[in-house]
Amino acid sequence: MVVANLSASDNYFQFFGLNQQFKIDLSALDQAYLAIQKEVHPDRHARGSDTDQRLAMQMATFANTALQTLKNPIQRGLYLCGLHGVDAKLETNTAMPAAFLMQQMEWRESLDDYANDLAALETLMTEVEQSKQIILSEIAQAIDVDSSYEKAAELLRGLLFIDKFAAELDDAISALV
Repeated sequence: MVVANLSASDNYFQFFGLNQQFKIDLSALDQAYLAIQKEVHPDRHARGSDTDQRLAMQMATFANTALQTLKNPIQRGLYLCGLHGVDAKLETNTAMPAAFLMQQMEWRESLDDYANDLAALETLMTEVEQSKQIILSEIAQAIDVDSSYEKAAELLRGLLFIDKFAAELDDAISALV
């Protein structure tokens, strides 16, 4: 019989027994996930009733979705905003501060200018990663301290831009290595 009760907790944080905040202990998340998977893994219920098997599959799927959402800082932030009624409107709201947009343009120009210069691209990656860490800290402040989910949504939109650029930059670096 499946022990975990999906209907008792549709909140990913509650499901894993974690505080509902942006800064989370990823090792505690992993431990909670493994404990739940151990309990609900469909193989453990292969000899159970059809209902038990179906519940186990639903719980395992829910645990996987919850884990992936909470492990990814952007998805975790968007999820927290959503829990507090704030939609980041990623598809329709692309307005960003002018300074942020200028930085993005400078990074793109640098990527083009240094497409064949591994050292320059690695230096650029360091700068991008530092910017990412600053925004992650600002998101944590907005959510965990200020409960400013609108501000967090704006920062998360910016972080999406940075993440996309970092992936392109990583591809450029990998092509040279």
